[in-house]
Amino acid sequence: MNISVILPAAGSGRRFGGSDKLGQDLGGRALLLRTVELFTKREEVRSIIVAAPPDSFDEFQSRYGATLSFHGVQIVPGGRIERWETVRNAIAAVPAEATHIAVHDAARPAAPPDLIDRVFEAAKLLPAVIPGLAITATVKRIGDEAVSAVEEDPVADLILGDAGRQRTEARAVAETVDRRGLVAVQTPQVFAAELLRRAYAQADLDGVTDDASVVERIGEPVYVVEGDPRNLKVTTQADLDMVRSILKAPPPAERPVHKRF
Repeated sequence: MNISVILPAAGSGRRFGGSDKLGQDLGGRALLLRTVELFTKREEVRSIIVAAPPDSFDEFQSRYGATLSFHGVQIVPGGRIERWETVRNAIAAVPAEATHIAVHDAARPAAPPDLIDRVFEAAKLLPAVIPGLAITATVKRIGDEAVSAVEEDPVADLILGDAGRQRTEARAVAETVDRRGLVAVQTPQVFAAELLRRAYAQADLDGVTDDASVVERIGEPVYVVEGDPRNLKVTTQADLDMVRSILKAPPPAERPVHKRF
């Protein structure tokens, strides 16, 4: 196998609070670098491409370029609006000799080696392979309309306005969803290079949320192997705290100064 790994890193990080999520400290190295390191020593991986925010590309290059270059990583501009734009831009930089393309969320730095082994092994025989975790919790679909779940106090409102008021909204349950056969999808997702190129050549990709969805749109089968609960995607500060626990990488303030980057 000759695998080219794409790491989409062009997101704004709004749900993380707008700060540089990929630059968060994980044991003295940036989160992005920890994700890159999942693939740098794998024999099957021949190239790694990071797709960066196009509007702050020079800043991204300045911050990460030297370190990523040391690992042989190529940085390309990603998309401005949708994730699929970022992946499509990166696919254009994949070497022609690549037999497979793996796409992995840049904010998943804790993917265990055995998970990556599992996906890569399956991809030797199957054209599109993704990891997924069976959903064990009860799943409910809720309505769009939100109602206030806070008791009104006209006197307090007159005096204080919105100051100090806890805002709680509730939505009605529309239905309980049958969870049989449902999985929560993870990355890396691995595809035969020709298949992913063909899938991303479609004109209309609006609404797709992962790369497997793009392949499904051209009618090709996608296969699921077992995922791993440790393979968290860092979206919020709470996610980062959990990933630090998984990787045994305490926050910077808990480490000696000489061990921080």
